[in-house]
Amino acid sequence: MRILIIEDELPAFKRLARLIGELVPDAEIAGPVDSVQSAQAWFQQHPVPDVLFTDIQLADGNTFDFIKAVQPACPIIFTTAYNEYALQAFDTTGLDYLLKPIKREALNRTLSKLRSFKSFFQQDKNEVLNTGYRQRFMVRFGDHIKTIALEEIAYFYSEQKTTFIKTKNGKSYPFDSNLDSLEQQTDPRKFFRVNRQFLASLEAITDIKVHTKGRVILSLEPAAKEEPVVSSEKAASFKSWISGKS
Repeated sequence: MRILIIEDELPAFKRLARLIGELVPDAEIAGPVDSVQSAQAWFQQHPVPDVLFTDIQLADGNTFDFIKAVQPACPIIFTTAYNEYALQAFDTTGLDYLLKPIKREALNRTLSKLRSFKSFFQQDKNEVLNTGYRQRFMVRFGDHIKTIALEEIAYFYSEQKTTFIKTKNGKSYPFDSNLDSLEQQTDPRKFFRVNRQFLASLEAITDIKVHTKGRVILSLEPAAKEEPVVSSEKAASFKSWISGKS
């Protein structure tokens, strides 16, 4: 397991590195990286680690500045002496939030959670390899994990730069992917990329209305905040898809 530690206090880095080494003997630990600027530089020069441990208040600013700029594609475990940033931490890819001084038992629980996540992600990866298309999706809300079968999904949609899964029972779950990627992972016989905001299943489309300039408006079930519009450029391929010709 490749681990990066962002920490501007050397004793804190040494303690965390020692505890990780005791609990994960084969861990490859990089660091300490001690500032927002050096963290950005590190990610430009190295592969993304398997997990990132990071303090929040660094020598030259706040670690959220670094996360916003780099958007590291790995689980993040926050280590801090303050609990005031917990909600903000979980708006990122934060997996856990450890208060200093970090205790061995708490770190062990966090590492167990990390292994569980890695196991779920590996299952999803194997699902794609075995079938060609995703058959289930893992979502996280708070400390909970839920898997959603493809048959349960009405559509995927994007709102305020976040992707969501809308299930047939009307629930929405944030999902860590974009619609371009999901379009490649879902069976094109069952899902159609309506526009930049929607990837809809055939079963979710309850009504089709002809609009101006050759465009088409769709009604979805469960209902979307705004009925998605199929552009005139996509209308022909949509009609072929809906009729089973493509």
